[in-house]
Amino acid sequence: MSESYTTEYWQDEIPEFLGTKGIKLPEKLSQLRQKLYLKAKQEPEFRFYALYDRIYRFDVLETAWLIARSRDGAAGVDRKTFKDIEKEGVNEFLKELQESLKKKTYRPNRVKRVYIPKANGGKRPLGIPTIRDRVAQTAVLLIIEPIFEADFLDCSYGFRPERSAHDALKEIKGNMKEGRTAVYDADLKSYFDTIPHDKLMACLRKRIVDRSVLNLIRMWLEAPIEDKDDQGRKQVTRPDKGTPQGGVISPLLANLYLHWFDKVFNGTNGPRRWADARIIRYADDFVIMAKEIGSQIIDYTESLLEGRFSLQINREKTRCVDLNETGTSLNFLGFTFRYDKDLRGRKHRYLNIEPSQKSLQRERDAVLKMTDSEMCYKPVTEIIQRINRQTQGWANYFRYGYPRKAFRKINWYIQSRLINHLNRRSQRPMKPPQGMSYYKYIRNLGFIPL
Repeated sequence: MSESYTTEYWQDEIPEFLGTKGIKLPEKLSQLRQKLYLKAKQEPEFRFYALYDRIYRFDVLETAWLIARSRDGAAGVDRKTFKDIEKEGVNEFLKELQESLKKKTYRPNRVKRVYIPKANGGKRPLGIPTIRDRVAQTAVLLIIEPIFEADFLDCSYGFRPERSAHDALKEIKGNMKEGRTAVYDADLKSYFDTIPHDKLMACLRKRIVDRSVLNLIRMWLEAPIEDKDDQGRKQVTRPDKGTPQGGVISPLLANLYLHWFDKVFNGTNGPRRWADARIIRYADDFVIMAKEIGSQIIDYTESLLEGRFSLQINREKTRCVDLNETGTSLNFLGFTFRYDKDLRGRKHRYLNIEPSQKSLQRERDAVLKMTDSEMCYKPVTEIIQRINRQTQGWANYFRYGYPRKAFRKINWYIQSRLINHLNRRSQRPMKPPQGMSYYKYIRNLGFIPL
């Protein structure tokens, strides 16, 4: 971590990746987190042995509740929602949780498994803990996060405070300008579901020796998962590896495990030293950049991940490219990196960074869902408001680089979908008022173009 990195954010907002913008930490909790961070930063070998009693402090649990509430989300296996808890009394809920943690009678509930669609047509498993377990996990996260944040390296960008996907994109751009145009684009198969519990716990013990905290985390890792088979029958399994996506603490644990891969790669015997290679990682997505990617770097990386870290590389999606070659491109975090000819016809090239084709298709699919025939009964102004919220959020992420061409494509697609929607609502083909274009008419209805 660079020397310019400061700890001021521990005194301000809770880090953005917790989904808590605008929620202020209580002063005592903020000071505690700062002390933990500074202690970990100043003493890299120190192991923390007295953390558990901090976790069930009422100000910590209360803050954890506010974080969980701000993120909302579905109920777990107990079907209890945030509104249910608020009706029964939040203070009583937190006091009961505090008491169970203090007496060490707390046991997590089953994790409800649901599936969300992936871009390739498959489905991604998502674990939904109960709200009680989410609050408890968030309380632990508030205490242990600054400890591990002090250790994480600059090459890691995902699920970290004051870091974003755009920072990772800037790092890729900087490496390309320095001549590292050869890229090993890796894909880990089902990373969150394949992290070995014993090795992950060993990573935790490098910094934490408080057995009560470690037991809490192990209970969450081993919590039974409630699923349904093809006939809708309930199935319960107890995992022996992995940390479910959807768990509050899962992103930190997933980052922690690959942090040790970062350490080895950037260490005295790693490719950073003997090949001037750079790794840019966002959670489990990472690329390795060098002036030349030879078999030595590939063999080293794959044997390390599949050997010492017991992970699986998806070789169908993993590839090596040299961005100096004509027609080659790199897709990372929804963007495409590619050298293109100068738009004015001059001979030199420029680095084009734009939304990838998959990202464009996902946005079209989102707009299609909001304007399909099932939405025919909805007023067009209501649909346009929903589209505006969707596309403005999408555009905020994809404003990096040169997105103008992609934005025009999305604008055109939205216009055509809205015209179809207006035609379906009328017995005659829709026509805008005389002297007005379709585009202007739709804008008058409230559409905000990208």
